[in-house]
Amino acid sequence: MIRAAVLGATGYAGAELVRLLAGHPQVTLTLLTSRQYTGTRFDRVYPSLRGFTDLMCETLSTDVIYQKADVVFTALPHKIPMSIVPDLIANDKKVVDLSADFRFKDQAVYEAHYQTHQAGPLLDEAVYGLCEVYREKIRSAKLVGNPGCYPTSALLPLIPLIKNKLIDADSIIIDSKSGVSGAGRSLSLTAHYCNVNGSFKAYKVAAHRHNPEIEAILSDVAGQSIQVTFTPHLVPMTRGMLTTIYTGLNAGVSQKRIQSSLIEAYAKEPFIRLDADHQLPDTLHVKGTNICDIGFKIDRRCNRLILISAIDNLGKGAAGQAVQNMNLMCGLKETTGLDAVPRPL
Repeated sequence: MIRAAVLGATGYAGAELVRLLAGHPQVTLTLLTSRQYTGTRFDRVYPSLRGFTDLMCETLSTDVIYQKADVVFTALPHKIPMSIVPDLIANDKKVVDLSADFRFKDQAVYEAHYQTHQAGPLLDEAVYGLCEVYREKIRSAKLVGNPGCYPTSALLPLIPLIKNKLIDADSIIIDSKSGVSGAGRSLSLTAHYCNVNGSFKAYKVAAHRHNPEIEAILSDVAGQSIQVTFTPHLVPMTRGMLTTIYTGLNAGVSQKRIQSSLIEAYAKEPFIRLDADHQLPDTLHVKGTNICDIGFKIDRRCNRLILISAIDNLGKGAAGQAVQNMNLMCGLKETTGLDAVPRPL
């Protein structure tokens, strides 16, 4: 059995990790940490997990991690993981980091949007954890930077089309909507019920930190610099993410060519479903899963492709993808612990 630790277990992504790992047949949860709830049983913080884990939340201590865990999930705020991950790697632990600290190869890009990086040498070793794209690198990785939720929802539909040069890479506009859990569990006025209920708004327009993450991966795939326009929105629901992408089509590209490109890339992928023309993605259909639904339409009046994806921002957008990464890193079947059937309602 794999001994797993979740650092930052009482945040939303951390709690979703605990839920998934508690039901994973090859994992034993051995350590949960929380700054706010040290000394409190996890099932007192999240009563839905009563009967599935009786672990107490502990203070973060690398010495304890060394003794108790083989795989460590760092569901911590940016900057904290970079201060502890080097020691974890040096002590032969496998790490899946859910912060942005190890998502970028270019240290300067990270520092331009976050803060000074204290573990720069590890950026070359870290693998970006988009499983369907970097699977083989992830299998041999000791450190995986788990992708952000918005990038996951945008990159999966775009990458096959970028690779096959079917779209105008200079015309990409990404319009994303997320449930409020994407803002995290910490109290804030913007996530207050009275400010969210009945509200639908854009935020961090032309300034969101996921913009450079999307551009870095698209540029890596394309072998050229790509810039996109990305606008996130907050919608009054707990979890779920819908991304609509607008881009020009290259000359002569047909609907059949777009469809065949997506089928070629994803037909055998266990967590990607390609929607029929009449059934476009809906967040309800992926809730609580590690699934990404992808669909598209072509607006021939203006030769524009409209790509749509739906994920659960806490599932494929965070904890589900982190478990998928762990499965690859540990030589397990990729779907292990993640094969729940979607709910009809």
